[in-house]
Amino acid sequence: MKIAVTTSTFAKETPEPLEMLRAAGFEVVLNPHGRKLTRDETVALLGEVEAVVAGTEALDRAVLEKLPQLKLIARVGTGMENVDLACAAERGIRVGNTPDGPTWAVAELALAGLLALLRRVPQADAALRRGEWAKPMGRLLHGRRVGVIGLGRIGKAWVRLLRPFEVNLLAVDPQRDPAFAREVHLEYGTLAEVLPRCDIVSMHLSGAPNAPMIGRAEIEMMKHGALLMNLARGGWVDEAALAEALRSGQLGGAYLDVFEQEPYAGPLRDVPNVVLTPHIGSYAVECRIQMELDAARQVIDFFSHGGRPSGEQPT
Repeated sequence: MKIAVTTSTFAKETPEPLEMLRAAGFEVVLNPHGRKLTRDETVALLGEVEAVVAGTEALDRAVLEKLPQLKLIARVGTGMENVDLACAAERGIRVGNTPDGPTWAVAELALAGLLALLRRVPQADAALRRGEWAKPMGRLLHGRRVGVIGLGRIGKAWVRLLRPFEVNLLAVDPQRDPAFAREVHLEYGTLAEVLPRCDIVSMHLSGAPNAPMIGRAEIEMMKHGALLMNLARGGWVDEAALAEALRSGQLGGAYLDVFEQEPYAGPLRDVPNVVLTPHIGSYAVECRIQMELDAARQVIDFFSHGGRPSGEQPT
């Protein structure tokens, strides 16, 4: 049986996922372009396959309607914005993703970004490279009050990383987990209750937003000089309002790994008290390997069950 792999970096860190698929009897067609595919290229590559190990290329209605034989999309990653789930369901195409791999990778990046922001590591590095022996004064994470918006897999891992710093933890999530809250000494609240109390607010929500959760009104609720972090999805934060708040001093700093438009070319690039990274939350070797192995297992499991695996479509 022929399947395709569209993600351009598949099996680059280890050949194991590719070997696993071939050992299971699949003929694997790889992305020949070494980059994200266009719609036409996606249709051409998937024209004769029954399953795809997918990246971030568009798998919308315009593409899926040209692939009548496609039965399975196994997305390497968590985000499903590039897949038309309604169209896939209509056409009987099973869709899966790999949410476990990025959990610790994103949580660790959040910690790295926050510590860099607090201790002004980018500024110190840049000054030293300019030949300046400058020593910017930073702040501690220890003992601060941190608000976590979104307490799913990544949010919980993030909280566990924070605990040795003896921070005070608050959280906003409609699905409350009282046992976890007791374990980590965390207090739940509404957004309006949490924002004014926190020194640091970090966003770890799942899914794509229809509108920003943190806009001008919410920023005005936050403590003067507070820090804001977004490692969820671009669009949860009004980036123009954030840039204004950073320039005015209403907020003391920010760290973003995700943006409404990517690649990012907006005004935050010119704001000094912000750390920006190009959506690298899952870019850790161990994370990449686990996601690829999980996607390969989905393909094998799907066809070993006659194309009728158990489980629910992602939402």
